[in-house]
Amino acid sequence: MSNTPATTADKPAKPKPISKKIRTAIDAMVRGDAKTITAAAEQAGLSREHLSRELSKPHIANLLQEKVARNLAVSSARAGATKVDLLDSANDMVRDRASSFILGLAGHSPAREPSVSFNIEVRAGYVIDLGSDDEPMKTVSP
Repeated sequence: MSNTPATTADKPAKPKPISKKIRTAIDAMVRGDAKTITAAAEQAGLSREHLSRELSKPHIANLLQEKVARNLAVSSARAGATKVDLLDSANDMVRDRASSFILGLAGHSPAREPSVSFNIEVRAGYVIDLGSDDEPMKTVSP
């Protein structure tokens, strides 16, 4: 057996620490309490510049993406239930749009545009003279 020390590849990577203020700013942005980085920084007691620099670091950007994905996963269930509730709306247009949306998700979407095809033989370069017959014709090409 060898008595070589363990290398860093053998040990799991230790996650980089993220300060409580940065986490507070991220939570405010994900919840929607802060609409801008400036507002999130203000709520967390940070400068806008510092928060912006921190958000550009990969481990902090990953945390933000994870929290956003988690929030969207929970919110998508509510959004789906809302669409289903709209199927029972008193407004015909709301019911129509909700049903079209749900059918589209199921793969039964109607055609978006009518398929009308125009085939006219007009080529670029022709000049239509709308002047009076009294004026002499002019050549406009070199």
